Amino acid sequence: MRTRLRDRIAASDPGLLRLTAGLRTVGAIALTLAVLSLLRADVHHLVAGAMAAMVATFAIREKQLGAQAVTLALGLPVALASVSLGAVLNSRLVVGDVFFVVLIFCAVYGRRFGDRGTALGLIGFQVYFLSLFVGASVSALPVLCGAIALAFCSSAVMRFAVVPATPAGVLLRLRLAFRARLAQLVSAQLDLLDAGADEMDKALDAVREGTARLHETAMMIQARLEEGTPDESVARLVQRRIADAEVAAERLGLLLLSARSAERADTLTLHLPGAPAPSVGQPAVPDEATATLRRDLLALRTLVLRAGSGDAGTALAHVRNRLLGYRDEENLPPAPSAVQDVFRGIGEAARAVLGLRIALDGPQDESDDSPATARSREELDAEDAAIDGGEDAAQEEQETGLRRPTTRAAVQVAVGSTLAIVGGELLSTQRWYWAVLTCWIVFLNTASTGEILVKGYRRLLGTVFGVVAGIVLAGLVGRHTWTAFALVLVLIFAMFYVAPLSYTLMSLFVTAMLGLLYTLLHTYSLDVLVLRIEETALGAACGVVAAALVLPVRTDRRTNELLGTVLDRLAAVTEGAVGQLSGGPADELLDKARDLDQALADLRAATQPLTHPVTPLRARRHTARYVVALLETMRVPRADPGGDRRAAAHASLDRGGPATARGRRAHRAQHRDDRRPGRGRARRCRDRDRAEHRLAAGLRRRHAALRADHRPRAAASGAAGRGRGGPRPAAGRARGGAPAVTPGGRAGQKSVGSPLTSAMPRSSSVCRCRSLM
Repeated sequence: MRTRLRDRIAASDPGLLRLTAGLRTVGAIALTLAVLSLLRADVHHLVAGAMAAMVATFAIREKQLGAQAVTLALGLPVALASVSLGAVLNSRLVVGDVFFVVLIFCAVYGRRFGDRGTALGLIGFQVYFLSLFVGASVSALPVLCGAIALAFCSSAVMRFAVVPATPAGVLLRLRLAFRARLAQLVSAQLDLLDAGADEMDKALDAVREGTARLHETAMMIQARLEEGTPDESVARLVQRRIADAEVAAERLGLLLLSARSAERADTLTLHLPGAPAPSVGQPAVPDEATATLRRDLLALRTLVLRAGSGDAGTALAHVRNRLLGYRDEENLPPAPSAVQDVFRGIGEAARAVLGLRIALDGPQDESDDSPATARSREELDAEDAAIDGGEDAAQEEQETGLRRPTTRAAVQVAVGSTLAIVGGELLSTQRWYWAVLTCWIVFLNTASTGEILVKGYRRLLGTVFGVVAGIVLAGLVGRHTWTAFALVLVLIFAMFYVAPLSYTLMSLFVTAMLGLLYTLLHTYSLDVLVLRIEETALGAACGVVAAALVLPVRTDRRTNELLGTVLDRLAAVTEGAVGQLSGGPADELLDKARDLDQALADLRAATQPLTHPVTPLRARRHTARYVVALLETMRVPRADPGGDRRAAAHASLDRGGPATARGRRAHRAQHRDDRRPGRGRARRCRDRDRAEHRLAAGLRRRHAALRADHRPRAAASGAAGRGRGGPRPAAGRARGGAPAVTPGGRAGQKSVGSPLTSAMPRSSSVCRCRSLM
């Protein structure tokens, strides 16, 4: 029971990052309040100390403890200077407003200097805002500076002594989360095996969610390998084993879905939200084979959960040997070919779990190994020996001037804040800074006008609900100071815990907390909370206007640029794989695949304005979801059940023979073309042009299918023309009776083959799809 609870917590909060952030912040605030109360500070200084402790804790984002200490030490003088200027300029209206705009510009521009520049800019802005919130004056400045210094010291105590988080410790917890989520994905696959025809959609959604959560954890591990491992070779080994386990688990789900379906399932089904599950195949899987599959999936889940537990008993070794034996043809149970593919997938997943355990926990006891397990260990050892340091990452071209994202954002925020100050002063001469704060916040972690619009909408929605919650809490608390502070701590913890999950919920907790703070400052009223909504709406509107009119980055431009990056990195992965199979030099594809992963994650975030439920552009939403899901199917190298046998065939390239001679001659000819001026470039351009035409044609067909959904007559008249460009399912159904998957996740529409599987396009291909994205 205890282990199960630990696994649930690890899976729900990978690395315990949200829990750590919440505990650190609440602990720093509680420690600051405790010391200030012993010093008999008044309520204004208690509020200022609590806000300063919160800022000092959440602003620092470096991963190494030494870098965190340096940033925290530099942040204290920045905070003291900011609050001092705020107190001096508080009574000088024009000069204070001009300085505030300049401070905002510098704070945003500082993001170009990395995490430290971002943290110092954030501290400077938030502490200046703090001085406006508590009404700082020159006479109260010494005590206020003392409260801020105490808050920074409390933050340091919580960060380095009470709730420390070393890179190695965080990576260890992320590994536990990966195992827990992998086990949850296997459990979802078990449910898919047992699901009836009316439960297939629900079971498929669970598998789809589990696959996405596992990939999210893999990306989090990837981001912390450099700091959390002792050297680069260990980092690359863990990176490879995590990728192997992720691919094997996703492949197992696809094979299981194919075994349950009337025909071979498409990988797109696992990634497209709302895609209908294929129809259940008839006849069904034999009962004996189903029972064996269920037993082995349960055994695989046990193998995942027990990996790294220190239990290397004979029973566990027996289970591992049986599952690894499915990698040999003679050990497969008698069953239909699709079901045998699932057993092969289980064997590959068991091999991935074995490799993950060896990489993370070191050598294991080999006394109980079967021949199949020994062969798997030898393969893993050979792969480990082939891992090298790889090539240094190429430096991307840096934009300069107003084209640099940080400079552009700084100008936009400065303009938006100026508008917010003017408008906020018209609404209220006392609370105008709420509009400026909202304008500042909507530009955090956003890169296009659409993203800013969505973030402003979410903040306004959370503020409205937060006002209701604040009214209720303020009425319950009354004048009980310490009860209000206790609720403030609870709301702050909830705010940091849900921040990565829902920005709307975070805004709700922030606004409810502010209602309690106004109660403590004896300035609470219903009019103040209503004004909070008005100032928030004004700040969001000013941010959107500034983003749309000043150096704008439109959503379609942003998505087009990122789509081009994804396709370029996909081309690099494809070219590397083709080069290896053609007898060329070995290349490390994993790094390229992970670069593709990161580019796809950026594209997925950039398309959120297009896929948001409130967007009126339904056709674009369906198309964006389909394109992202289609690219998801190619983000890491995948193989079908026959991949091992083909890999063995490709191994003949190393032993010589006609295939080797032809492959090497083709590879040498390619390199001769590349060395001749203009020849290699012309050849690559021709290949890319063909791929561009395939990509654009495929996306146009998908777009036409979406429009035809709203115009049935046009769809009927154009079906024959579109049918020549792809597969020909009968009457909108797949060959086995399963509804065809379309960009909108709808059934009954014609399905066109993937145009991207062999694409190696240039950025110009994206321009041809501008009307879609």
